Amino acid sequence: MTTRLLFSSVTLVAALLMSGCVGALPSEQAAREQVARIGRQLPSLGAKSAALPRGQADSSFAEYARYAVLNHPAVAAGYQDWQAAVESIVPSRALPDPKFTFEADVADTLMTVMPGLMFDFMTPGKRTAMAQEATATSQIAYRAYVSAVLSVASEVRKSWIELAYVEEAIRLREASLAALTQAATVAEAEYSTGKGMATLENPIRIANAAARLRSELATLQDRLIAGRATFKATLGLLPTEGDPVWPHPVLVVTKLPSEEELWHRILSANPELARMRAMVDMAMANVAVARTAGTPDFSLGAMADLQASPLMVRPTAQISLPVWRGKIASILASAEARRDAAVARVMAEQLTMAAQLAQMLYMVRESDRMIAYLDDTALPGNERVVATVEAGYQSGMTGLAMIPETKLMSLGMLLERAAALRDRETAVNGLLLMVSDVGLADSPLLTESGSVNP
Repeated sequence: MTTRLLFSSVTLVAALLMSGCVGALPSEQAAREQVARIGRQLPSLGAKSAALPRGQADSSFAEYARYAVLNHPAVAAGYQDWQAAVESIVPSRALPDPKFTFEADVADTLMTVMPGLMFDFMTPGKRTAMAQEATATSQIAYRAYVSAVLSVASEVRKSWIELAYVEEAIRLREASLAALTQAATVAEAEYSTGKGMATLENPIRIANAAARLRSELATLQDRLIAGRATFKATLGLLPTEGDPVWPHPVLVVTKLPSEEELWHRILSANPELARMRAMVDMAMANVAVARTAGTPDFSLGAMADLQASPLMVRPTAQISLPVWRGKIASILASAEARRDAAVARVMAEQLTMAAQLAQMLYMVRESDRMIAYLDDTALPGNERVVATVEAGYQSGMTGLAMIPETKLMSLGMLLERAAALRDRETAVNGLLLMVSDVGLADSPLLTESGSVNP
């Protein structure tokens, strides 16, 4: 009899343990495979892998962007948060830990000693719903990780554009200073020799302009230093770490598709909208959990009296009674309200995205018009003026100082063009962030040109 009771107790405990197992859902398995696959591409936390590309003088933007994504701590933090969310799925569907119980009867002596085990249970449907909610929560963390990747790449591109503009501005300002120096030499020679109607006004005016250019060059050099420091930070490198090989980027026009195509890509690929849709999925899973609030939970266990002969086993059972219908209704109403709020936030974000798209396209078009004006009208017109001045000098109708000053106007227009192109590409960078897909290899923020093909 004692043996049968012991066997029955062991069988009961084994059955309880086995009934507590709920297998991984397909969505959970997919999340685990995804986080493991991306984790193999990233260096270990806190480690700077020597194998990562540090860039060469002619390295492309894509190489620097890839290095930043692999090296930046913001990406590592997003990945670790995502991994933590995935690892939280198993505890959400697991049963509570079993409890060891102990009971004793004591009079003058120890009368009974009854140790035991107690198991708390929820229905498989409730635990499945909780696992689905945890899986949906992990998708929010995944979208946050993707946003971190794209934000890092966007910051690298923004710094890349700034470096390209500053280097071009320095080149044009140095050429302008050389033209002014040439003009100053000619003006001083004409004034000292008394040629034509030369006065002291021209040398003084040119000297003032040259001094202003030197000040602008000094400012641009400081701006270059700040731009490189920013670029280094976007790569995930501290000031105490060695400098990367500084790139020498060139500003180019990025092609964009139509406004309709951009809007379609925003709806399908925008990382913030994707994160909010994941929040909707989580809220819907929360509603499913709330609908199980009326399902009772129960506890089963057994205690054995070690003092009794034959051995006595005392089974115990408890069950919750969810009888407060108002409480259950409020739980469900609260979950449904959170779901509706999440859906409304997605719609609100779409309105914000539509306004941002219109504003950025306006900035792109404004810059395009300025660039077109300079390329098609202002610069060709000034070239004709330079040719006219050179012809006038050869015929003796104009002074030699007019030639470098006229060329100076062209250099100023080229600087204005570089500024317009910088503003355009900065707006395009924002557009690329809005339409970037979750696939790292396909993201326009990480490609060589950054263009979005129509």
